[in-house]
Amino acid sequence: MPGHVVLLGDSIFDNGVYVPGEPAVIEHLQRLLPRDWQATLLAVDGAVVESVYRQLERMPTDATHLVLSVGGNNALRVAGGVLSAAARTVRDGLAEVGAAREEFQSEYRGLVNQLRGLRKNLALCTIYDAIPGLPSAEVAGLCLFNDVITRAAIESKLTLIDLRTICNEVRDYSALSPIEPSASGGSKIARAILDSFFDPTAGSHVIG
Repeated sequence: MPGHVVLLGDSIFDNGVYVPGEPAVIEHLQRLLPRDWQATLLAVDGAVVESVYRQLERMPTDATHLVLSVGGNNALRVAGGVLSAAARTVRDGLAEVGAAREEFQSEYRGLVNQLRGLRKNLALCTIYDAIPGLPSAEVAGLCLFNDVITRAAIESKLTLIDLRTICNEVRDYSALSPIEPSASGGSKIARAILDSFFDPTAGSHVIG
């Protein structure tokens, strides 16, 4: 039976401008899918959790499989604010980061619940953290965001595509912007998406 995969979220999927002359994630996926399947890109560079709702307004009526990759730009906001602010103690700093995590958790779970309500096959992606030159404080901060995403997948029995273990080489990141996937990274991401829906053991499990 033919299917229609829809990519939601941010520039992890909408990476065309960062791989000039090479295939973007959506193009890799379209080449990998069976002939009677199709893929649509609704993800938008720069999107945060809240803005994904606008992407849903353009959802194809025949969509069968949804993949969500969002949260990196929410984390960037925290890095530019909370992580850059002074704190009297480590405990005070962690309390600020914890508050940011709770806000993200509320927004992310709300979005996942909305997507589950569409009754489509759904997979969630973690935020990768092997970005060249990423400071250790930011890597530590991403653990909190990825904890939210991982828990959401487990609690809802959804497939988790763990980009942390998939995009784990320097060549997986764009030379134009190190926080974006390169053509190599995009190829890995597309393959993981394919595996998440065509793996006979698919269900509540991790792809990575």
